[in-house]
Amino acid sequence: MAKPDQRTLTRTALIVALTLVFQSLRLVIPLLPVMSTFLIGSLVNACLLVALETVGLSAAMAVALIAPVAAYLQQLLPVPVFIVPVAAGNVILVLIFRALIAKGRWAAIGVAALGKTAFLYGAFAWLLSFIQINPKMAAGILAVMSWPQFVTALLGGLLATLAVKRLKAWQR
Repeated sequence: MAKPDQRTLTRTALIVALTLVFQSLRLVIPLLPVMSTFLIGSLVNACLLVALETVGLSAAMAVALIAPVAAYLQQLLPVPVFIVPVAAGNVILVLIFRALIAKGRWAAIGVAALGKTAFLYGAFAWLLSFIQINPKMAAGILAVMSWPQFVTALLGGLLATLAVKRLKAWQR
């Protein structure tokens, strides 16, 4: 395995830092929870795909794994075990997008968004059948892990498309 160069490490660190800044917006900007989900979820999904396209798979995996840990530390995920399915959902988004990008950007974004959403909903429905938490909180978590995930992944794909286009033009 090749050792990453300084440019790759620096870019990865910058994207991870940007992701953490985006996730911290909920701590400094008073947003309704639903607005927070759509804004921050879209920005984090964009970071996942920008990392993949500009730095590579290892950078995207770093973002995919670090983001849910930060969400737990910010008390957005009420139980530590929830870190695992959120990280896996992020990985699924990245891997499906990577596998399908050659067939078309928009198809890759759409299928990746659908894959992430289906996985998260199924994983959380299964986990919540074992974990004893307030039924209202469980219903809220399951609702957030459904169609909003699809919307934020689509919006994240759109934002990533715009960002990557600008970054590639800037690098010329």
